[in-house]
Amino acid sequence: MTLLIGFLLIVIFMLALDLGVFHRKAHEVSLREAWTWTFVWIGIALVFGGWLFYTQGSTAATEYASVYFIEKALAIDNVFVFSLVFAYFAIPLKYQHKVLFWGILGAILFRAVFIVAGVSLLENFGWVYYVFGAFLVYTGWVMYKNIGKDESLEENKTIRWLERRLPITQDISSGKFTKRINGKLFFTPLFIALIFIELSDIVFAVDSVAASFAYSRDPYIIFYANIMAILGLRSLYFVLANLIDRFYYLKHGLSFMLVFIGAKMILGDVYKMPIWMSLGTIVLVILISVLYSFYKTKPSSDKHV
Repeated sequence: MTLLIGFLLIVIFMLALDLGVFHRKAHEVSLREAWTWTFVWIGIALVFGGWLFYTQGSTAATEYASVYFIEKALAIDNVFVFSLVFAYFAIPLKYQHKVLFWGILGAILFRAVFIVAGVSLLENFGWVYYVFGAFLVYTGWVMYKNIGKDESLEENKTIRWLERRLPITQDISSGKFTKRINGKLFFTPLFIALIFIELSDIVFAVDSVAASFAYSRDPYIIFYANIMAILGLRSLYFVLANLIDRFYYLKHGLSFMLVFIGAKMILGDVYKMPIWMSLGTIVLVILISVLYSFYKTKPSSDKHV
């Protein structure tokens, strides 16, 4: 419990520092700033992993590292959604960090709720573990089938529903989630984008938390790893925002990862794969998919260099 309190205090301090000092005023996040924060969050995650190794041993540290990598890999899929949402609502760069900041807070809450629910289900109904595995296999297959399909939000039912039921103004100049016009409260596109991101994260949270139980049954380790990965998601978005089109084959790797983890859970009684072998396979597949994506999508002029 002491470690959890300390962890939460660190998270609160870093979030307060981020919003209250470095992003107190809305501004466009530069690539240099994004890289800096990306390395800061990864560094904090590594230090925390080292602390787990020192205080709880190699098993806890390995489980933490495994869950962290899985969540980090799946987080890149979130980046695709962020890019679509910001483009659709024409959210200026200087306001995107604000939307993501509050979106991350919601993501932390969802992860906590799903982790507690998952632990409770597994403790009372052991067979749910296999249901999680089957769900991951199905999710991975659906992801694979949808590769290359139109991902436009023009006909998205959630957005259409929100736009029909909420008073919305297209005036985004204030950079706020709401705006009063002639005494009446209106919601800006920033608010609609935030709601859509939060709802999307519920889907991502189900996948990631289910996959986390394949590598650890300790709710604290799963929580630490998930939150550490999520906290670096905002800066990761600004690093990758201009490279989204070059990650085409990453979805192939992510779909394989989900199917692989799901199969590992389902067949756990038949063959208990060592955690290093399982994690190594996933890391290799994701690395290959990223490198192949960059190779296949590099400018034609570079191919003759």
